[in-house]
Amino acid sequence: MFLGYTLTAQEQLEGIILESETSKEMPLSGANVYWLGSSVGTITKDDGTFSLPYKFSFERLVISYVGFKTDTIEVKENKYIKHILRASEELDAVVLTSRNQTTTKSYLKATNTFTVSSDELLKAACCNLSESFETNPSIDVNFADAVSGTKQIKMLGLTSPYILIATENIPAIRGASQAYGLSFIPGTWVESIQITKGAGSVVNGFESIAGQINAELVKPATDNKLFVNMYAASNERMELNTHFNTKVSERWSAGLYLHGNTHQKKHDVNNDNFLDMPLYNQVNVMNRWQYTNPEKGVVSFINLRYLNDEKQAGQLDFNPDTDKGTTNFWGSEINTERFEITTKLGYVNPEIPYQSIGFQTAFSHHDQDSYFGLNLYDIQHNSFYTNLVYNSIISDSRHKVKTGLSFTYDHYDELVNTDEYERTENSFGGFFEYSYDNLDKLTMTAGVRADQHNRLGFFITPRFHLRYTPWEKSALRFSVGRGKRSANIFAENQNMFASSRQINILNSGGKIYGLDPEIAWNYGISYLQGFNLLDRKADVAFDFYRTDFKNQVIIDWENPFQVNFYNLEGDSYANSFQFELNYNLFKNFDIRTAYKFYDVKTDYSSGELEKPLVPKHRVFANAAYETNQEDNGAQWKFDATYNWLDSQRFPSTMLNDVEYQLDEYSPTVGTLNLQVTKVFSPKFEVYLGGENVTNVRQNNPIVSSDNPFGSNFDTNFVYGPIFGSMYYAGLRFRIK
Repeated sequence: MFLGYTLTAQEQLEGIILESETSKEMPLSGANVYWLGSSVGTITKDDGTFSLPYKFSFERLVISYVGFKTDTIEVKENKYIKHILRASEELDAVVLTSRNQTTTKSYLKATNTFTVSSDELLKAACCNLSESFETNPSIDVNFADAVSGTKQIKMLGLTSPYILIATENIPAIRGASQAYGLSFIPGTWVESIQITKGAGSVVNGFESIAGQINAELVKPATDNKLFVNMYAASNERMELNTHFNTKVSERWSAGLYLHGNTHQKKHDVNNDNFLDMPLYNQVNVMNRWQYTNPEKGVVSFINLRYLNDEKQAGQLDFNPDTDKGTTNFWGSEINTERFEITTKLGYVNPEIPYQSIGFQTAFSHHDQDSYFGLNLYDIQHNSFYTNLVYNSIISDSRHKVKTGLSFTYDHYDELVNTDEYERTENSFGGFFEYSYDNLDKLTMTAGVRADQHNRLGFFITPRFHLRYTPWEKSALRFSVGRGKRSANIFAENQNMFASSRQINILNSGGKIYGLDPEIAWNYGISYLQGFNLLDRKADVAFDFYRTDFKNQVIIDWENPFQVNFYNLEGDSYANSFQFELNYNLFKNFDIRTAYKFYDVKTDYSSGELEKPLVPKHRVFANAAYETNQEDNGAQWKFDATYNWLDSQRFPSTMLNDVEYQLDEYSPTVGTLNLQVTKVFSPKFEVYLGGENVTNVRQNNPIVSSDNPFGSNFDTNFVYGPIFGSMYYAGLRFRIK
């Protein structure tokens, strides 16, 4: 990472760095590009492109990458650069000074953002996006309940509805897809993930409160011509991913991405007569088109996607053909069909590269039919989103601006047992964001957006980010921002249907289920410091974030026979502190450790309480080692991840029958995941791994499993693994 000195640059120099492989030019990600004699530079993106400040006094550009000859080229004017690096025939040992990090933190951005590369995702068998955060200390992953097998994520102590989750900066996991949508994005489709803590950019909307997660998908022009990933686990889960990419013409590339997974084996390790994990089938198809014209500064994407997902959960003897809607056996089916089309169009002025315009649209139709025992829940959700963004500068490239317009339309049609809920939401808004960057000490981003919403009214969303560099390899950040959202209480909390609880909405006259919108302020401060320890690279990071709710839709589980929804009266806040240390202990061996503390409390009708099932303390450790790559590309990779969770508060069960009353807090939990990968060549590799290899298991995750139609039945007390150890194997094959 390069830290630039003060620079009054008037323009940005842009270009692309390629490598030549078997007469074919391929983008080179992670190449160093910097001005000779300065510390102003950058690293090429996944598609090989770069952008860095330009002024006439900079005349020579240095381009380097491990294993390639370092080139120095003369730059006489600001024109788009296309350069090909050639592989070195001989590489001196002193050239290898560092390796690309699988997770990178920015020292220069105003936001607290880090990027998870596809190499990091391969450290675990991340079969979908919900399983892509196992090696990340900033995201918490746990099961939503004891029957659906769904994993949910949390950030800063708050659940995923408070996180803006997008694909290629288009909001994707929201509304009807909130509960299961993370499992609808296959891990092999993801090129990288950008995670931003705290208030995000106003460009992406007003709903984000705890942070933003953006998944960049693989590009047809740069992805492998053929990619195959096959996976099988000891629980008899099987999965197949295939990518087919082709260059249709000089400008057009197309990709067909196929994903399928199935699990048809019944498991009941804890002998409670319930499936430890559901039976399921999923078919997921995406057709992706890319148009690129670098000479005219145009790039465009069109995505067509279809999903069919079917789940069956419940008791071992449940047969949906004969037992659905009866009290013979308790069972559940969740059948989802989803179609979506998204488009992106970007234009960069070839004569004035700091001027660009982007236009995004997305339409989705989501249809879910489901039941949980005798509870019925169906939802149809049609959504349309469009966003227009214009980028330019004021005076010089230290002063950048983004402005634009956005429109969102959502129509919901829900059936909850015998009650129907139908509503339409639409919002139209505009935004303006100003960024200042002197490339040395200070970076600032201030944004504001104004939106008119048919149910939330007119409101302003301000957000502010500041980065200051007190000394070399450091970044001190501060952020503050406001978020506002509609709480989709049924779609976001479908786990409540897998219980005997009565659902009550304490109507306050609001316009979303009779409730008011959620409003919160998020404040954050963080510090990142890079350093050398015993001549090895290391960095340490501290951050503290606080979320204050001005209104929140409270989900009250404290009466074991009810789940109550009502507006906040009093205080609700989430404090999150994290310490993280990354260290290259010795050559090719990296360790990542983290400690996290949560203080999440809410004023319920019964008084102030800790939020249920949120551990106060968490310890995380990851170790990764890889051997040197041989001439034929062969290599070994080893990864281990350990997670320890403190005890978690259970909602009160004091009113239950004595045999169904639980302790106030859960036991602590520690899990260990391992994986080893053998790379035989750039085309072929195999991997073996184990999740929860120490076989930690929650023995009784379901309350009253012996009487599922009784008043005490509840599947929402999950604090740890249910199945126990799980081992898997897989292979990856690619043709570039």
